[in-house]
Amino acid sequence: MKYSKLVLASIFVMVQLCFIKNTTYAQAPAKPSSSKILQDLKKLNVLGNVMYMAAHPDDENTTLISYLANEKLFNTSYLSLTRGDGGQNLIGPEIREGLGVIRTQELLQARRLDGGRQYFTRANDFGFSKNPEEVFSIWNRETLLADVVWVIRNIKPDIMITRFPKDSRAGHGQHSASSILAEDAFVAAADPKRFPEQLKYVSVWKVKRLVWNLSSWGFRNPEDFEKAAKNLIKMDVGQFNPLLGKSYGELSAESRSMHRSQGFGSTGSRGVYMDYFEHTMGDSAKVDLFEGVSTDWTRIKNSSKVQAAINKAIDSFNPTNPSAIVPQLILAKNEIQNLPESYWKEIKLNEIQQIIQESTGLFLEAIAGNSSVSPGQSFKLQLEVINRSSIPMSVVSVGYPYKADSTVNSALISNIGKKFISNATIPANTPYSQPYWLERKDSLGLFYIAKQENVGLPENRPVANVKIVLSVAGAPITFTIPVKYKYNDKVIGEIYQPFIVSPPVFSNIAE
Repeated sequence: MKYSKLVLASIFVMVQLCFIKNTTYAQAPAKPSSSKILQDLKKLNVLGNVMYMAAHPDDENTTLISYLANEKLFNTSYLSLTRGDGGQNLIGPEIREGLGVIRTQELLQARRLDGGRQYFTRANDFGFSKNPEEVFSIWNRETLLADVVWVIRNIKPDIMITRFPKDSRAGHGQHSASSILAEDAFVAAADPKRFPEQLKYVSVWKVKRLVWNLSSWGFRNPEDFEKAAKNLIKMDVGQFNPLLGKSYGELSAESRSMHRSQGFGSTGSRGVYMDYFEHTMGDSAKVDLFEGVSTDWTRIKNSSKVQAAINKAIDSFNPTNPSAIVPQLILAKNEIQNLPESYWKEIKLNEIQQIIQESTGLFLEAIAGNSSVSPGQSFKLQLEVINRSSIPMSVVSVGYPYKADSTVNSALISNIGKKFISNATIPANTPYSQPYWLERKDSLGLFYIAKQENVGLPENRPVANVKIVLSVAGAPITFTIPVKYKYNDKVIGEIYQPFIVSPPVFSNIAE
């Protein structure tokens, strides 16, 4: 039987769309409390990075991540080799790649709670493995090593922490493989001869030290662990944070409970809880993980004025009127802009901009009229802007997607919002939306990633952004707002979804 090209194309589209989950949620705009703003203010004075590394969603130590991100205020990242595609699903029928998409979102929600940042490699979780030799017969070791090196060179950790040993005590070949790759990447990331093609985008980076975050389960009996622990670096990660109103054991339980497809609902703990660390590579430390690492503004030359401006903002912070610190923040921002270009310059400028937005109650939202659009089609866009403080503000210009910036020069009166309506057209050559690592089949062991810049990212970049320039107390600040879709559910209420590019016609076939 012969079919027309249109019918064949429709069948192809329907088959493809069966793999797109249409209930994906997007993050709602943050509305932080004054305690969260003060926490972020204190973080401005911390210039330290730490990267935790393991094999799967659920392998990470959420108590340690919560402590490092919220007590020490370090930029704390978790690099998981896989997205958990090889596991089982407690909450639905999805398995394999579909389960990997679910667990990716679970980890992102966990990181939003514990304050960490999430990264992945292209490794496909193929299920249980007996040893790392078996793992590397399925996973291309050199390709995965390149992914880990890329993430290190991007986030520039001072300290790397592994969850597992390299030997059979890890209990799973992929666990062991994660630590083997961590050691390899520790050396390779600092070597310009390794993966030189990456140096078009990033620079080499030398990590200070690599440690193993060991636990009692790595030993045959408690006595062996107690004997080993006497010579290890230890850290009490069970402290209470009054700004959060929680211990890190309680915060950790909330984070870990986001691993819902694995049935990892957890109960919080309170009181002293010790974590232990064994030296693996690099400079050794005796008492503190960050020995020999400058984690304040002293690591940046000529930054004393920055430090002074931030300290003054912290000292004068009033939780009932957080916007009063905006002039000091703008002063600190100007001082940072005067510093030479560096990794930390960009990081801290972004952090200050976020705190200015938080402390003024500035609400910015770009909402599409429909949940999806097809290539070459137009869509309606609404931009909402409201300044909920007494700080003088105005909208200088708005840059809508795929259009030139439009000059506005409109004042933002306190607590009176403005809405801007526009139409935008998606370019005809825009590809359909789907997880970037699932764009095409590769091997059993690894997903295919077309663009180097996407390596490590937990999810796709937004389809479209709105760029708005505001004058805040006389200082120009540019905000980039991802376009999302929003609707109201009669039971749940306000729901945000990613704005996607889809075929003009598609069908969801139940059977």
